Amino acid sequence: MFSSVVQLARTNPFHAPHFQLGQDSVTSRNSNIPQAKPTRQLSAAAVADDEFSCEYGSAQFYAYCGFGGILSCGLTHTAVVPLDLVKCRLQVDPQKYQSIFKGFSITIKEDGVRGLAKGWAPTFIGYSMQGLCKFGFYEVFKILYSNMMGEENTYLWRTSLYLAASASAEFFADIALAPMEAAKVRIQTQPGYANTLRQAAPKMFAEEGLWAFYKGVAPLWMRQIPYTMMKFACFERTVEALYKYVVPKPRSECSKSEQLVVTFVAGYIAGVFCAIVSHPADSVVSVLNKEKGSTAVEVLKRLGPKGVWKGLTARIIMIGTLTALQWFIYDSVKVYFRLPRPPPPEMPESLKKKLGLSQ
Repeated sequence: MFSSVVQLARTNPFHAPHFQLGQDSVTSRNSNIPQAKPTRQLSAAAVADDEFSCEYGSAQFYAYCGFGGILSCGLTHTAVVPLDLVKCRLQVDPQKYQSIFKGFSITIKEDGVRGLAKGWAPTFIGYSMQGLCKFGFYEVFKILYSNMMGEENTYLWRTSLYLAASASAEFFADIALAPMEAAKVRIQTQPGYANTLRQAAPKMFAEEGLWAFYKGVAPLWMRQIPYTMMKFACFERTVEALYKYVVPKPRSECSKSEQLVVTFVAGYIAGVFCAIVSHPADSVVSVLNKEKGSTAVEVLKRLGPKGVWKGLTARIIMIGTLTALQWFIYDSVKVYFRLPRPPPPEMPESLKKKLGLSQ
C-alpha cells in the first residue's frame, strides 16, 4: 500500500512544485529568469544537489521520513510507559487509583519499580509501526493532495491540506498500531493476566481470536485521527506563526539548532491541544481493551460525561512532552540525513498579482 501511494505521488505530473508555497516555486517554473544556485529555500520540484541527500518527494525521501517516524514515536512512547501505565489504570479503575501520585504509589507497592515498565514491548513495537505510517504517509499524502489542489489553493487552504493528509495517514497508522495497543492495555490494566507480550498475545488469541487485536481499531480511529489532525495542523501553523511573529529573523538565517528549538516549542503547543481533543476516546479505548465483549457505545454510556475526562492531567503532561520530543526527533532525523525541508509557506507570486499585492 505504501509503495503504491508513493508511486502515485512520484508520477504525478504536477509533482512537488505545488507544495512549495514560497517564491522559489514560481521562479523555478519561469524559464525567462536565470536560475540561482539552490539554497535552503530550494524549489520542491528541483533535483537535490550536494546540499541534500535526496530529492523532495522521492522514494528515498519517504523512506527516511518513515525511519524518522519509527524513532520519534517508538522511542518516546516507550520512554513514558510508566506514566502511560498509571494513566490507563486511573481510567479503568478510578476508585482504586484516584490520582496520578496515588497511582504510582499503589503500582510500586504492589508490583515494585519493575512493575512500572509493564507493557514496554508492545508499546515499542506498536508505536514504531504507527510512527512509520503516520509520518511516512503524511509526507506522501501532503504532496499528493497538494498536487491535486494546485499551488494557489495549496496556500489558501493549507490548514485543510494538513488536516486531510494527517487524517489519511493516521487511518493506516492505527491499523498497524491496534494489535499491540490491545496487548499493552491488557498487560497494564489486568493484574495477573500477563506480564509480557509473549504471554499476552497467545492468550488473547485463544480467548477471542483476531478480534481481540482489532476490536479497538474503531475507537483508536476516534482517538488518534483527531489527535493526529491536531498534531500536524497545529504544529505546521504554529511553526509558521513563530517564524512570522516571534523569531526575529527568517528561518533561512537561523542555525540548525535554532530551527530545532522552534520545532520543539511548536510541538509542545500542539501536544497540549492534541491531548484535550483525543482524551475522551482514549478513555474508551483503555476500558474497551480491558473488558471482554464490551462495545465502544456501551463503555461511553457507562463512563458518562465526567468519566471520559479522568486522567486528563496525566495525558496532557505525557502527550505535550511526547509530541514536542517526537517533532524534535523527526526534524533532527531530517537534518542528520540532509533531507529537503521546505520553508514556511509564502503566498505565490501568481496569487499576489491576482490580489493586487505585488508591485
